[in-house]
Amino acid sequence: MESVHHISTSSKVLLKKARKMVPPMLEQFHKGQHGRVAVIGGSLDYTGAPYFSSMASARLGCDMSHVICDKSAATVIKTYSPNLMVHPILPSSASVKDPESIDAPSLASPIINMLSRLHCLVIGPGLGRDGVTLKVVTEVMKEARSRSIPFVLDADGLLLVTENPDLVHGYKECILTPNVNEFSRLAKALGIDVPSLAEINSKSDGADRTSEESKACERLSSALGGVTIIQKGPHDVISNGITTLISDIQGGLKRSGGQGDTLTGSLGTLLAWRAAYHDGLWDSGEKDNAKEAQTKEDIRAELESEDKRMSPCTTLLLAAFAGSSITRECSRRAFLAKGRSMQASDLTDEVHESFLKLIGEPEASKMHL
Repeated sequence: MESVHHISTSSKVLLKKARKMVPPMLEQFHKGQHGRVAVIGGSLDYTGAPYFSSMASARLGCDMSHVICDKSAATVIKTYSPNLMVHPILPSSASVKDPESIDAPSLASPIINMLSRLHCLVIGPGLGRDGVTLKVVTEVMKEARSRSIPFVLDADGLLLVTENPDLVHGYKECILTPNVNEFSRLAKALGIDVPSLAEINSKSDGADRTSEESKACERLSSALGGVTIIQKGPHDVISNGITTLISDIQGGLKRSGGQGDTLTGSLGTLLAWRAAYHDGLWDSGEKDNAKEAQTKEDIRAELESEDKRMSPCTTLLLAAFAGSSITRECSRRAFLAKGRSMQASDLTDEVHESFLKLIGEPEASKMHL
């Protein structure tokens, strides 16, 4: 068995806690209960990103993995894998008669009609910046929020937040996954003064750099009303404005395009599992918690408890941490095998083994395997 010496004690504790949210493999479950996730993205120029994201969801263990994309991308994405359900119902300027005068809610209705069948949305991989598409996705986000459906935002999905922060402000059921440049643009849009990457890197002490990054992530999260943010970097900083976690799992040294799509897809499945956990889909053996976690002390107490059910605030942080950790482990494994030739598809192949190494199957699953 491969050594786990590169995983810190604090990360092991958090990952063990994250296992509480993983539904066991039991005969009583039927198709769809382990997750129905849809990636909204895929355009004429970008077909790989939604594939990598949706395949990460599937490889991690969701039952049904959907891609909602532009018609021009659908046939291409279908050729990548027969395991994905591909829906060419995302409008663009090329698919409407008058792009300058559209009824966005009406155009969004085919997607909105799917929401009742989904546990989570991943918005942004390969989305592009077509004006019609972005208006339609905005309507979908508003409707998903009104129904408390969790969503993950990346790439051009984050552009929508930069242009209209109110789309997510105060919504505690979403995760933003900006890289360094996207983080800076979000901060600028919200009038948050955060140090530049050069300023952070100028700190001679690694602990100082981590502290600066954590403070910046906390400030941006607070400015967005407590939205959870995964700030991607040499290590990932995860904050909801109240509590900040550092994902220090070792990653690979190659920065190939598409690695962030493994993160968003993994988060989609983890958020679907989180919903199942809170819905009581199985008996976790935990006692009901008397109160909702609202402070840093409350969250710490839930993370340290062995027998109490966690509240949504805590489980969202754990889902973000687990998704980050799995992606970084995928990158480490893929780089170990492929070196500088590593590509995004190599991470896809490592999702399941990374999950088993870092989190592992619940005990109830092991009794049936």
